[in-house]
Amino acid sequence: MLKPKFDKSNLPSRHVTEGPARAPHRSYYYAMGISEEEIVQPFVGVATCWNEAAPCNIALNRQAQAVKLGVKQASGTPREFTTITVTDGIAMGHEGMRSSLASREAIADTVELTMRGHCYDAIVGLAGCDKSLPGMMMAMVRLNVPSVFIYGGSILPGRLEGKDVTVQDVFEAVGQHQAGNMSDEALRTLERVACPSAGACGGQFTANTMACVSEAIGLALPNSSGAPAPYESRDQYGVASGEAVMTLLEKNIRARDVVTLKSLQNAARVVACTGGSTNAGLHLPAIAHEAGIDFDLDDVCDIFRDTPYFVDLKPGGQYVAKDLYEAGGVPVVMKELRKAGLIHEDCITATGKTMGEELDLIERDADGKVIYAIETPITKTGGVVGLKGNLAPDGAIVKVAGMSEEEQVFTGPARVFECEEDAFEAVKARQYEEGEVIVIRNEGPAGGPGMREMLATTAALSGQGMGKKVALITDGRFSGATRGFCVGHVGPEAAHGGPIALLENGDEITINAITGEISVALTEDELAARKENWGGPRETIYATGALWKYAQLVGSAKLGAATHPGGKLEKHIYMDL
Repeated sequence: MLKPKFDKSNLPSRHVTEGPARAPHRSYYYAMGISEEEIVQPFVGVATCWNEAAPCNIALNRQAQAVKLGVKQASGTPREFTTITVTDGIAMGHEGMRSSLASREAIADTVELTMRGHCYDAIVGLAGCDKSLPGMMMAMVRLNVPSVFIYGGSILPGRLEGKDVTVQDVFEAVGQHQAGNMSDEALRTLERVACPSAGACGGQFTANTMACVSEAIGLALPNSSGAPAPYESRDQYGVASGEAVMTLLEKNIRARDVVTLKSLQNAARVVACTGGSTNAGLHLPAIAHEAGIDFDLDDVCDIFRDTPYFVDLKPGGQYVAKDLYEAGGVPVVMKELRKAGLIHEDCITATGKTMGEELDLIERDADGKVIYAIETPITKTGGVVGLKGNLAPDGAIVKVAGMSEEEQVFTGPARVFECEEDAFEAVKARQYEEGEVIVIRNEGPAGGPGMREMLATTAALSGQGMGKKVALITDGRFSGATRGFCVGHVGPEAAHGGPIALLENGDEITINAITGEISVALTEDELAARKENWGGPRETIYATGALWKYAQLVGSAKLGAATHPGGKLEKHIYMDL
């Protein structure tokens, strides 16, 4: 019998490779051309979200081969598998968007089931679109195996008339077209050039925000999230990630050794200072939930409130992910945060070193263009802020990156819509007034079901030149590409009887992102009376299937919209079975 380089006596894969009773199991591996030497090595799951749904996923298959090479070079046996992705850009603005957030849970669940069923010892996870990044990281933390995350990379910007353009410009162009300010041909020209390569949306939207989180939280190798998808250098990061997971396995450094309260706080800092997506306020608590760590929307927003915003990225700023990478990427951003004492340096990372040790190796400094010096930030508080008040007792979240202080206060009468479609049709037909607060309810995690993003509606408003003349609130979500005064995650959601369910046209709503207030000019007694007469949750057409199951299980947005009890109630760790 071959003597392995790794002792597998305590690893999960011993259940499928060791001893006479596992001869049938080994025969399956021989059937796939695996050698005896490879069978006695640790098994590493190489999980990708590869599919042909969208450019963000299309390069993952090739990148997985580089990861497998790294695992093999470090005496591991890689086993590649895929899971689903629902890509928001294509799901946006119609019923398909209900599948988006639910897909995050499906990704985490299917990765967990594959790892458990085949007894893999460690994981390298590759993901490229909004929900696949947190879904993959949630599975890593849930399983608590040695884990390395790698982002598939961003798309290159398109070029039109000498300017960079992104898919955000196309969404907003729809509004310009509806307003009669853009011709059919001009819209067709833009849509053909806006997305010129493989990769995820290039601005600091949800995918790139969560890619930055993967580094800041310590699950990804330093600077691995930055290189655009078409760059050959992504293969080098893939090989290095495969080698790194074997080092973690050797040292028994597991996902929850990396993902701690401190590392979650580091991640929230990076979201704030880069003007990242409000969706991080949903995904960070969900990742924390997998580890049994208390870190909810309030905690995220506390960090956002006292973190300077100093990285000038779209949609609030000028630059895209490629520009950030060329300026030194997340390590340079974190080095700036460290100067102000805003980073926990003792957090362990995917390299096996601490965050402080990794930052000591970074020689580059802020370029003053993409990454400002932290002493001279764009604004003194984060690009995303939390709100609370009698309209959102469980909180809400708004992205203010790129907005002046004057634009961060809004009071106006409510114009209430029961779903996104109704609001979008009204916006298209200009059936709203300047100064109003557009309310879109019944779009929360349970009530939607699925907590859809409202990018089609917000982009149409921006395209009509009304993005700063109205405000919008919802118990649903917003795309990271959303601009304007748009408040999401209003909780409790309408389906759970939150105050947003009780609003009527004309109610005066105040939103103040400077003081953190979101309120309606109604007394407690008036709200209680309306609650008494409330007809209950809106009935949806989803009475069966995956979305019905999701609606039954999903918790509040404040806690990450999770669908199971989480790490606090678990009775075993997979790795130790």
